[in-house]
Amino acid sequence: MDVVELSPRLHLLRFPVGQAYLWRDGGELTLVDAGPAGSGAPITDAVAGLGRHPRDVRRIVLTHFHEDHAGGAGEFAALSGAEVLVHRFDAPFVRGDAPGPPPLFEDWERPLHEQAAKLLPEGDFTRPPLVTEVSGGDVLDVGGGARVVHVPGHTHGSIALHLPEHGVLFTGDTVAASPVDGTVMPGVFNLDRPQVLADCRRLAQLDADVACFGHGDPVTSQAGRVLRNAAHGW
Repeated sequence: MDVVELSPRLHLLRFPVGQAYLWRDGGELTLVDAGPAGSGAPITDAVAGLGRHPRDVRRIVLTHFHEDHAGGAGEFAALSGAEVLVHRFDAPFVRGDAPGPPPLFEDWERPLHEQAAKLLPEGDFTRPPLVTEVSGGDVLDVGGGARVVHVPGHTHGSIALHLPEHGVLFTGDTVAASPVDGTVMPGVFNLDRPQVLADCRRLAQLDADVACFGHGDPVTSQAGRVLRNAAHGW
């Protein structure tokens, strides 16, 4: 797993599939997404490599239920005692109460999904012992007030997390960056692609200088303008 410093308060954790982010508020850390199954120990090592203890991570905010984002949450919560937060629509799937609905693939997405699936561990993942449900409009005690933005196109309970005080936006899989050329684009493997396009345009209107995607390199300067320019072609 690669650890990349985006700013003194923000680090990117890159897994074989997908990525997560560590945000620091003084002595307190927040993990946004948790990687696939098996990521609990690597995240612990990454936190230690930054000179911190797993117990410093007070919460894990999941942008949605897919296994490359939620698979490591139960493992790391057990190691750290962190609270796991997820939108109420995706909470049953994170808890394991029911199987989550599969994406409605575009034809061109199928081979991409098959390639990504080969990099993910087989079988189910460790479920968090307790999940806290959130809703759009909630404000979390992160970064001076992190606003939960409900963006229901990728999954019904997908969220973005906006830290207006710091100009940071975590988009989850609603927005991505191409691994080929870094082009900012709508995310793939969605339940409702037209809704995802509307979600992307909505996020583009937020005041963000940094945009952190679930897949692909973040935009670390003038992210709002980059997203708005990209939205003209969506």
